[in-house]
Amino acid sequence: MSLFIGLMSGTSIDSIDAVLVDIGGNQIKLHTAYQHPWQAALREQLLFLTQEKGKNSNLHEIATLDIEIGQLFSEAVLKLLQKAQISIKNIRAIGNPGQTLYHHPDGFPAYTWQLGDPNTLVQITGITTIADFRRRDMAAGGQGAPLTPIFHNAFMRSGSENRIVVNIGGIANITVLPANINQPVIGFDTGPGNALLDAHYYQQHQLLMDKDGEYAATGKINTILLENMLADPYFSKPIPKSTGRDYFNLNWLNQYLTKLPPIKAEDIQATLCQLTVKTIIQSATVYKPQRLLVCGGGVHNLVLMTELQKQLPDCIVESSIAIGIDPDLVEAMSFAWLAKKRLDKKTSNLLFVTGAKQEVVLGSIYI
Repeated sequence: MSLFIGLMSGTSIDSIDAVLVDIGGNQIKLHTAYQHPWQAALREQLLFLTQEKGKNSNLHEIATLDIEIGQLFSEAVLKLLQKAQISIKNIRAIGNPGQTLYHHPDGFPAYTWQLGDPNTLVQITGITTIADFRRRDMAAGGQGAPLTPIFHNAFMRSGSENRIVVNIGGIANITVLPANINQPVIGFDTGPGNALLDAHYYQQHQLLMDKDGEYAATGKINTILLENMLADPYFSKPIPKSTGRDYFNLNWLNQYLTKLPPIKAEDIQATLCQLTVKTIIQSATVYKPQRLLVCGGGVHNLVLMTELQKQLPDCIVESSIAIGIDPDLVEAMSFAWLAKKRLDKKTSNLLFVTGAKQEVVLGSIYI
């Protein structure tokens, strides 16, 4: 066995996904999965720094949070191993992409910043850790995201149909997998996935998510609000492109709400749901998909899934479980696999996805 651990805490910040996988040859096999809860205080602080303070955050706040998140990631790893009943000495490495605080790929200079100190992770767990996957791609002129399309290409592509993998996390992104093996893989962030839905629902109900989209289903779409939001420059921006919660958050939403008469909360929720659907559809239809494989937390939102199928009537829309990959674990498995590629000194960025000028080896090794 060649065992690796992959971690993922996306822009939804709902939980930390930890997976133990066996990687051999061209195969990856899930051994054990575990979801570790976020401490409420840490989650609130992270959201506050990302959405409210932004560039006004001070170094002490960020440095402290970096260590505390590293400790939390370590807890997740140890709980995973306890569940799996596997010894630390059997694990080759942890793939830890970190928790994104700020992502500014179009700045001068461009930068991205992830928290979850890998030194802390190594010290507590005793396991070699691969971290800081994004900045080398940025140094090569890329967006630093999304990075999972290379995993989608390796394990989810078909030679018989055009597929698109849709990951609906806090931010939604697509990976275009043409049936023609000679055509390149394309991938980019389409815009908000669950981030605005979760943030607005929490604002109204102090609960982390709208389970199954039940609250959104009670509302009506406000077409004026939807059209105004769809006019945001990000959606018409050419690829490659990537974004984050520090852009799509409640402050972003409020700039549109304040220009309109009061809208019922449930109607806002329904409209935000439609925003996620529309921006995915607009991005995907260009590539004439025959099958949409959906992963990420959004796969559990029945309203999202129903609307995607309704607006793509000639395309099969289904969870990635249909091809044997748990939709909640795709990204965590991806970073376990990317950790192995780093140890093997293999490049793992796709030029047509991130826009980098050259293929580079991603990740830093902490021993």
